[in-house]
Amino acid sequence: MLHAVLKAATEGETTNPLLPAPYDIWWSAVCFVIILFFFWRYALPKMQQMLDERGAAIEGNIEKADEAQRQAEAALEQYTAQLAEARVEAGKIRETAREDGKQIVAEARENASAEATRITVSAQAQIEAERQSAIVSLRSEVGTLALDLASGVIGESLKDDAKASSVVDRFLADLEADQAKAAGAK
Repeated sequence: MLHAVLKAATEGETTNPLLPAPYDIWWSAVCFVIILFFFWRYALPKMQQMLDERGAAIEGNIEKADEAQRQAEAALEQYTAQLAEARVEAGKIRETAREDGKQIVAEARENASAEATRITVSAQAQIEAERQSAIVSLRSEVGTLALDLASGVIGESLKDDAKASSVVDRFLADLEADQAKAAGAK
């Protein structure tokens, strides 16, 4: 290039060194058109096809994501409904358990009350039987002691059983009547 500048300076022509020669422009334009033709004919359709495939894949993925989102929302709604149903069922079970517990407690109280009443009645019957047994035993012992004491005081033997029994029974009846009057006066 330095030679071209020197040559141009020596010849005295006034050409602009920044502008290329017309033949360079012509051949550059021909090369550009050829490259443009091959690019337009072969490269651009392949790029367009690749972009279309990518666009379709992206749209397919978006549709899949939308479908997955819808399925997730449906599953969430179903899960929420099942959870609400389970909570209602758990509440019913708790309420039933409370009612059963109250019923069991009431039955236990009734059974305990019946058992206590039965035990009380049995104990009273046993006490009454023991009392009657003690009265009979005491009557015979008191009668024997009273006869022995009366025999000692009177100095005679009171061994006649029928007569002795009637005296002892009359004596005890008088004692019980005196006790009944004393209890009634209080």
